[in-house]
Amino acid sequence: MDQLPRRLGLIDASLIVVGVVIGSGIFLLPNVIARNLPSGAAILAVWVMAGVLSYFGALAYAELGAMMPATGGQYVYLREAFGPGCAFLSGWVFLLAVIPGGMSFLAVGFSIYLDHFIPLSPAWREIVSLALLASLAAANYVGVQQGAWIQRIFTSLKIAGLIVLIGAAAFAPHVRSALPSAAPPLASLSYRGIGFALTACLMAYNGWSYVSFVAGEIKNPQRNLPRAMTLGMVAVMALYVTANAAYLNVLTVPEIAATERVGAAVATHTMGPAGASVLAAVVLLSIIGAVNGQMLTGARIPFAQARDGLFFARFGRVHPRFKTPAFAIAAQTVWTGLLVVTGSYETLFAYALLSSWIVYTLGVAAVWVLRRKAPDAPRPYKMWGYPYTMWAFLIVSAWYMADAMVNQTRPSLMAFVVSAAGIPFYIYWRTR
Repeated sequence: MDQLPRRLGLIDASLIVVGVVIGSGIFLLPNVIARNLPSGAAILAVWVMAGVLSYFGALAYAELGAMMPATGGQYVYLREAFGPGCAFLSGWVFLLAVIPGGMSFLAVGFSIYLDHFIPLSPAWREIVSLALLASLAAANYVGVQQGAWIQRIFTSLKIAGLIVLIGAAAFAPHVRSALPSAAPPLASLSYRGIGFALTACLMAYNGWSYVSFVAGEIKNPQRNLPRAMTLGMVAVMALYVTANAAYLNVLTVPEIAATERVGAAVATHTMGPAGASVLAAVVLLSIIGAVNGQMLTGARIPFAQARDGLFFARFGRVHPRFKTPAFAIAAQTVWTGLLVVTGSYETLFAYALLSSWIVYTLGVAAVWVLRRKAPDAPRPYKMWGYPYTMWAFLIVSAWYMADAMVNQTRPSLMAFVVSAAGIPFYIYWRTR
């Protein structure tokens, strides 16, 4: 049976981590966070806390990926730790909702920000979103190296653009908002406020697991996958924390809380009328890198499932010329485009957030399970700080999911419905 060749190096894997994680959250979420925290120090502390917890999760996946460097990553870890049923449902959620929901959300956001340069009607926005998906799918269809080069170019430009915005804000004098009376009073420190802020930050760090999906195509994965996880997450955390520190240098916490698009407001304050254009360009680059990273990695999950006989066989085929999971990429793109056209992506993406976090929690717990099921298995890399780092992640994950059930009951219940919808399909393929 044909295998996917190992063509991704350390830089490629690291840029996948950075490219997928950094989407548009750093430009929009500071508003939500500032409405729930009383000071700049508290804001920075929560960003650091969320980054450290996400890094702990990445360390767990690094151990598993070095131990089992196979295409599908997360799906493979859950299969070995908890059995094929759990693995199938995790793949089902990511195939049906998490990855296509995220890509369609970003693709629509791309057309909205492009409107800053080229006025677009609603119909043209839809066409632009579909064109973005189709062009990135075509590049990844014809070769993983083509997809990797797109990731290199646009993630590097994204990082450079963020550094320009951070530098402009870091060295700018404080400028008062034009509407200081609109700024709400400072929030008091509360459990609920910390919960909302931490949840928003964890959403901004979401995507650190995606590089594990292409572990079967990374050169020397026992060495490069753990390094890519570390390099990528450290870079993301540094950019997020310095960006928020730069925002706080320009705007007060109440002003950030009153500003819906903080990144655009800061860019305008520091660079004048041209700042909005600079910010829009950075967001466009950021979105291209994020969508391409998900396009590059996402199709590997149904590919791995099909290889196990738990999905349509065509998803598990390697293109004879391009050596890619070509059919899986094409099918994923069609489903994502359908979500864009029907406008159902927002609802599906909201339901998928908790589902994805359940999968991450099980993935990290798989470290503990496999150390007991297979204590003698080769582990080229072992999770730093184990078991304390693992338990820190699992405890916060349990809190996060319980908090979501209490404060976002309907989306949380629907997350379980989306997951449970895969059970009949698992039974069907299992009995076949």
